[in-house]
Amino acid sequence: MRVLAIADPHLSGAEPKPMDIFGPGWAGHPQAFFDGWRRVVRDDDLVLVAGDISWAMRLEEARVDLQAIAALPGTKVMLRGNHDYWWPSLAKLQAALPPRMHVVQNDAVRVGDVVVGGTRGWICPGSPGFGEHDLKVYEREAQRLSLSLAAMTALGGAYRVVMLHFPPTNPRGEPSAFTEALSEARPHALVFGHVHGDAPVAMPQLPGTEVAFVAADRVGFEPVVLAGYPPLGAARGPC
Repeated sequence: MRVLAIADPHLSGAEPKPMDIFGPGWAGHPQAFFDGWRRVVRDDDLVLVAGDISWAMRLEEARVDLQAIAALPGTKVMLRGNHDYWWPSLAKLQAALPPRMHVVQNDAVRVGDVVVGGTRGWICPGSPGFGEHDLKVYEREAQRLSLSLAAMTALGGAYRVVMLHFPPTNPRGEPSAFTEALSEARPHALVFGHVHGDAPVAMPQLPGTEVAFVAADRVGFEPVVLAGYPPLGAARGPC
């Protein structure tokens, strides 16, 4: 088994929404996403999908996109993004998921010896336009990350990877509540997406943690293999 990650499929099977209006990097989407996945993913792989899965507004509309992802090779773990308005309660979503599909929502899931946790995240202090509302959401998401990291600890496992949808820093790469929690927890890997086109992305400095920015249009619509799995030696750290 390998562990791979990609974010931002932005599927719209129920009511097609062209994505090339957001830039030339989206040309050929969504077929590029499906083709890229099939090129690199084997059926025994684990693929993490870090948010913005479907443009649907309701679960019934999103089912076609969930089924399309389910039909692709591999076991999947999905995270909610800021555009996943269709995402219902956790119990309702889990009941609707096809086989070999899992979700993380402020908690964690274990697949074999891999433990995956995470939360959506939000823009961080120091980001352009950051205001009072953003501060409230940011603080709430930081707490949810802490809950997820605690759930990861409880599940054990040999390899621990955190999914966020938003980057864990502002565009200048300054420390945040997210990076502080991740530095303490020391997961083996962190994956995130959200940023598209040619917008700059600051990569957080997290010693001992592999960091992968995996927004679909920025990785050529191919899931990225996490190089640190399987890990060498024993599990480490408190996470």
